[in-house]
Order: sequence, then structure tokens, then C-alpha cells
Amino acid sequence: MANLTRYNPFDESFDDLLKGFFVRPVSYDEKVQPQVSIRMDVTESEQAYLVHADIPGVKKEDIHVTIDGNQVAISAETKSQREQKDGEKVLRSERSYGKAYRAFTLAQDVDEASAEAKYTDGVLELTLPKKAATSAKRLSVQ
Repeated sequence: MANLTRYNPFDESFDDLLKGFFVRPVSYDEKVQPQVSIRMDVTESEQAYLVHADIPGVKKEDIHVTIDGNQVAISAETKSQREQKDGEKVLRSERSYGKAYRAFTLAQDVDEASAEAKYTDGVLELTLPKKAATSAKRLSVQ
């Protein structure tokens, strides 16, 4: 007859695993760079679109927004400044450089001339007024 035992995920071997996790030296592959991402919310009113994009750790000079009709593109670049003093050993470096790009299409064309962009505390806020809808022109056939 086979003996059955109850599995306990919190037995001694699991505790040993957790204890060792915090004691082990940290290794990091510098060739693999974390991806910079742009997360955003887009809302719409009758007059404009409002975009809030999270781009932390980027200087406002390194953010570029382009508008072409109803297409909007946001690109950002983060730059790392690695300063290492004599005798120091870097155990882990997650603050790195990279580029992020995000593009989206809106339902209506944007008035580029009156569009505004503000960058405060890592959040880019775009106010994109809608272009006045042009009515279709009827041509008379001669």
C-alpha cells in the first residue's frame, strides 16, 4: 500500500530558500537594459483631447511630441550618469538609459497651433484641441 503525505509549502526547505534569497550576492547583467515605458490616459471632451502620460526620470528637454492630423507621437530618452568612486563596487544598477516611443490615433484631427504640453513631476500633460469640423463642399456639375 502507498503512503500518502500532506504537502506543506511552508516546510523547512521553503524557509531555507527565503533565508538564502536575501543573503546571496546580487548579480545583474548590464547588457539587458530595462525598457522605459510610457503609460498614459486619454480623455475626450467636446472641445479637446486630454492626455496624461507618465514618463518618470526624464528631463523635459528629452521629450518630443509630434502631431500630424489625428496622429500623435510621444518619444522620450532617459540618460544614465554612472558615477563610480575609487574602491566602490556596483552591486546593482537599475537606473539606466533608453528610449521610449508611443504613438496613437485620435478620432478627430488636432489643431496643432493651439495644442499645449506641460511636464510636471514625471507626468506629461497634453491638451489637444480638436480642429473645427469642416462641412463637405458640394460642387455643381457644369
